[in-house]
Amino acid sequence: MGHKFVIMKAGVLFTYDNYENIPHDLDHVIEFLPEIPPGPHTQEQHDSIEAWQEKFQKLMEIEYARSGQTR
Repeated sequence: MGHKFVIMKAGVLFTYDNYENIPHDLDHVIEFLPEIPPGPHTQEQHDSIEAWQEKFQKLMEIEYARSGQTR
């Protein structure tokens, strides 16, 4: 399957399969679908899976800041 991240920038949707390629001047996060390997998981996989929450939160902070909202 692979990762799928869809963001909106200036009214246009962009799709990325690499989180590192997502621009920091996005307007909205539309889809955030990291690929999660089927279990059971190793500790390394658990750590990687847990890191996705922080990455998503960073994108949401960008979105909130650009929209003028505070959390």
